[in-house]
Amino acid sequence: MAGLLNVSSSPHARSGVVTSHIMGDVIIAMIPAAVFGVYQFGAHAAVVLLATVLSCVLSEYLFEKLMNRPVTVGDLSAVVTGLILGLNMPPDIPVWIPCLGGVFAIIVVKQLYGGLGQNFMNPALAARCFLLVSFAGKMSSFTWTSRVPASIDAVSGATPLAMLKAGTPLGTDEITAMFIGNIPGTIGEVSTLALLIGAAYLLARKVIHIRIPAAYILTFAVFVYIFGKQDAGYVLAHLCGGGLIFGAFFMATDYVTSPITPAGQIVFGVILGILTGLFRIFGSSAEGVSYAIIIGNLLVPLIEKYTLPVAFGKEGKRA
Repeated sequence: MAGLLNVSSSPHARSGVVTSHIMGDVIIAMIPAAVFGVYQFGAHAAVVLLATVLSCVLSEYLFEKLMNRPVTVGDLSAVVTGLILGLNMPPDIPVWIPCLGGVFAIIVVKQLYGGLGQNFMNPALAARCFLLVSFAGKMSSFTWTSRVPASIDAVSGATPLAMLKAGTPLGTDEITAMFIGNIPGTIGEVSTLALLIGAAYLLARKVIHIRIPAAYILTFAVFVYIFGKQDAGYVLAHLCGGGLIFGAFFMATDYVTSPITPAGQIVFGVILGILTGLFRIFGSSAEGVSYAIIIGNLLVPLIEKYTLPVAFGKEGKRA
């Protein structure tokens, strides 16, 4: 009798992992990119990160208090949203702009749709796109205010992706600088190395699966090679430039807005790779990761509908 299975009614507690544990791991994984961004761009970058996190946390707390809802700031999801949004900001942007983005992300995209688990697109990316449309000049201006000679207040320059878009070839030294992070750009996207360290942590902790990032990056690389230039350096520059690595590992893998089926995750990654390639190669902008992921988020219900596996014991389709 001791060998009999213990059968009980649902619900069944399957794991001790809670939302705050997962969000905590995501925060830890973004620390290398955040630290490098502050090192690269100076104290104002740290202020921007802190401001976006605080605006997201306070927005969630105040909204839930006013609506008489349970306060959920303890699950750390608002902190993750604020950190992702902050890492997507130019380092010298006025602080009130990312704060406005934080309020938009939490209240408009997240809370008005029911809170965590109910939003139909990534709140941080939705806020970034909102800011890109509303403050295009500020969101596309990249200046260096640290690690420059004392006689210079700031250095302004085009991002490597903008140079690629203009037809400027990038050599080995430029690609190496892109991998390390010694380039202009948003706070968290410049260092591919720092982002890969964080991604390795998420994979090791099994917070994310490799399906979406691998399908996304591989599809994008093939697309750029076919429709861009048949040159390995050109493809590598596109992989290291912009928000591709950040988006593939930290935003496209969002539990709420990505498919839950294994096949659906691969389809989702392929769609993101094609969309990002279309925006970068044929679009007017040098970037395209944020818009690609948001459009992909909208397609998730359709993807899941056609990739849902047949339930166990259910009769399959007849020949």
